[in-house]
Amino acid sequence: MKIAIILMIGSILIGLSACSSTGPVLYPNTHFLSVGKDSAEQDVEVCKQLAESAGAREGKGQMGDVATSTAMGAGVGAASGAAGGAIRGSAGQGSLIGAAAGATAGLLRGLFSTRSSQPSQAYANFVSRCLKEKGYEVTGWQ
Repeated sequence: MKIAIILMIGSILIGLSACSSTGPVLYPNTHFLSVGKDSAEQDVEVCKQLAESAGAREGKGQMGDVATSTAMGAGVGAASGAAGGAIRGSAGQGSLIGAAAGATAGLLRGLFSTRSSQPSQAYANFVSRCLKEKGYEVTGWQ
């Protein structure tokens, strides 16, 4: 049972970390229309790579927030379950049950929270400036 719970929590966290990140929304100006969507997407990727190589980090975004919330819920749940289980004489089992319940609560809280999924300001500014220098107009991020 212990291994199944640990594997479930690990799978959730790995799955969440693999989700897509945010990106700039480009206004369809003359340059965008002349190069086309595929070329624009390539330019966005080039600018993102330049930002990363310059030291600007995208940040974790919403899926990172969900993963953090899930992990924090598991930790709080494990501690609470261990305390409750110690009273009944089974701290280990209480800890596992608490961790599973806490992870579930943290996952749901993270999924339904209204926190922003925007990248770091330095990263967004870098990518936006790079795209502007290429002739694009960034209207925002999502």
